[in-house]
Amino acid sequence: MERIPILKMGQFLLVTIQVDLYDRLALDLEADLIKQISEYESRAVMIDISAVTIVDSFMGRILNNIASMARILDAETVVVGMQPSVAITLVELGLPLAGIHTALNVERGIALLQSKVGTDRRTLQSNND
Repeated sequence: MERIPILKMGQFLLVTIQVDLYDRLALDLEADLIKQISEYESRAVMIDISAVTIVDSFMGRILNNIASMARILDAETVVVGMQPSVAITLVELGLPLAGIHTALNVERGIALLQSKVGTDRRTLQSNND
């Protein structure tokens, strides 16, 4: 069974989506992420969608669900690497993406999350040692 890998980086979880998500894979990602946020007491989730070229309302709803559930578990969510065509589609679909922070790339996403959860780069590095 195919799974999207979730990497633990200190208090953060990193997801890099390199394939187009079909419904079952998206639902599994949602469940896996929520489980790992709870298990690792993660403070933030970064979802890199730079390789995603197509989104639909289901994918938008999954992102909203992840952000809502993460917020309930006291974690922030940032989506990075969104291509312009994906942003246009999300706006045209009228998806609000409530509770989701966005950043242009991974580096800016890490800086945003560090400002949101009050951690710094040294904390990230020491937690990975």
